[in-house]
Amino acid sequence: MKKEKEILKWLNGELSDREIEDLKQSEDFHTLEKIAHYSAHLDTPKIDAQEALAAFKNRNLTKKKPKVRPLYFKTIYKVAAIFVVLLTSAYFLFSNSTQSFETGIAQTKTFKLPDNSKVLLNASSKITFNEKNWNQQRDLTLEGEAYFQVQKGKTFSVKTADGIVKVLGTHFDVKQRDNYYEVSCFEGLVSVTYKNTTVKLPPGKSFRVINNRIEKTDDFDAETPSWLQKESSFNQIPLHQVIAELQRQYGIKIETEKIDTTQLFTGSFTHTNQKTALESVTIPLRLSYKIKGKTIIFYKYEVQ
Repeated sequence: MKKEKEILKWLNGELSDREIEDLKQSEDFHTLEKIAHYSAHLDTPKIDAQEALAAFKNRNLTKKKPKVRPLYFKTIYKVAAIFVVLLTSAYFLFSNSTQSFETGIAQTKTFKLPDNSKVLLNASSKITFNEKNWNQQRDLTLEGEAYFQVQKGKTFSVKTADGIVKVLGTHFDVKQRDNYYEVSCFEGLVSVTYKNTTVKLPPGKSFRVINNRIEKTDDFDAETPSWLQKESSFNQIPLHQVIAELQRQYGIKIETEKIDTTQLFTGSFTHTNQKTALESVTIPLRLSYKIKGKTIIFYKYEVQ
């Protein structure tokens, strides 16, 4: 204890010369010199003890107690419930305004639009429209084929990837497939716009586009499209389009061997008997077919 006091006095410069000489004889004096050297370079803050004490007392007197705000879980639940209701309402308001009808392979569907216009949808087809704004704008989008019986009223528009059909009230058929577009009028007057071309179709007239080229068509006297009677009819149509329709109506896969699928076919096939349908297409073209697994192959018939 005595030695520690002497060290503190020495660091503070309070030892006499004799006491310093006695301290130098200590084994730790060399270490003490290093401590004294480094401590002399430390810049310690100067503190007014009286002022610091007064500030401390004043801090304790003026310290504010923290406010504790209780969590009102009932309020939180109410806010959350309102948010969910608003979110759900917005979903049904904006999402459910778009209506669509769709058919698969070998399937047809009949339904009515909001104005009681009737639509008959052929196989592998889809119609989409805005139900909420239907009374202000009778517009719909078609992918595939459909027959329309439109009630009289505002302009009725059918939009497809190839063109737009506009009517006021009439019966007509629209077919839009890959590289094939055809509109046929059965009653009233139909306006068809394809690219920069617009034509008016009275009953018995058709407008047809194959491979981006407008084709000449013959007049017809049918009252409805043939597919409504479960039959597909063709007049000078490329074979590959006929094969595609066979696949849609029967859900089958058809391949060809050394056959020109651009050759034209005129005729029809039934939707109710696959064997009869295949023969109705192959025999007039002097073709035959064979079944290999789940695939039907058309090939050139050769007389032995």
